[in-house]
Amino acid sequence: MTETLATRNKNLVLHGLAEFAKGSLDAMRELLHENFVEHAPGNPSGRDAFLEFTANSQVALARLDIKRVIADDDYVVVHYHMIPRDNPRGIAVVDIWRLIDGLITEHWHAAQPVPDEDQIPNGMF
Repeated sequence: MTETLATRNKNLVLHGLAEFAKGSLDAMRELLHENFVEHAPGNPSGRDAFLEFTANSQVALARLDIKRVIADDDYVVVHYHMIPRDNPRGIAVVDIWRLIDGLITEHWHAAQPVPDEDQIPNGMF
């Protein structure tokens, strides 16, 4: 049985995130296109600039608890709970990754602090 494009891209992104969570940037460096485009405000474009920025951001020291992954051909959406060491409630994050020919070419990002439980009666995730 052949793997679909969506499944292949999903597996690539999940592998890159798992390696990043272990403290290794190598998998992400291989996965990001050299001319990677970042759409999130304040984050730089370009593979090397993005990796340097990310390695020095709060996500590098946080636990990433993936809640769901949705893949549709070139796009992989990852919804996760990012839990920094100094913030046990953490941050709800949605990343959208666009891949072309097995490389991440674009990224969009939305994040929201997880509020007190009484403010989210249906749960954040």
